[in-house]
Amino acid sequence: MVAGARGMASAFSHAFAAVALVGGIAPRRDWRFWVLAAGSAALPDADVLGFAVGIPYESIWGHRGFTHSLVFAALWAGLVLFWEFRNTPRFTPSWWRIWTFFFLVTASHGVLDALTNGGLGVGFFAPFSATRYFFPWTPIEVSPIGLRSFFSETGMRVISNEVVSVWLPLAGFWLLASLVRLLWGRFRKA
Repeated sequence: MVAGARGMASAFSHAFAAVALVGGIAPRRDWRFWVLAAGSAALPDADVLGFAVGIPYESIWGHRGFTHSLVFAALWAGLVLFWEFRNTPRFTPSWWRIWTFFFLVTASHGVLDALTNGGLGVGFFAPFSATRYFFPWTPIEVSPIGLRSFFSETGMRVISNEVVSVWLPLAGFWLLASLVRLLWGRFRKA
């Protein structure tokens, strides 16, 4: 895909990244936590709705702009705490762990998109800077936007690439973190 083309990592890989992080670092939680984590990881792509109302891709409010920024991830993590974790005392270690988790899950979206080989880059520092970034290494095939485009031969090629580039490494992280947690639990009991 060419550098100016529209695209992203697929919603499946963004959600899988959240699930792998949940499984790897978060304490055991209920299904609502898992859904919220996966939804938080995919949420930044809601900015594609801006295309329908004429917001240009390259705008700070366009695709891969503000909703892909670290500021957005921080604000979203705070909103999640306010809505879903009202009973967690504010600014305690537990509160900060939950905030950090949702910040990382949401910020993972921009990280994956900055690893793709197409689009205009990611506005990590929006709204303070309009500069878009890619990482020097871009192993992830950019995913087409839209269901029709995604469920095509190109979309299937993207998913195959993401299985190798995203899913397998994250599954390995999840398994390794689970093993470390299991061994640590047994070590502490001994």
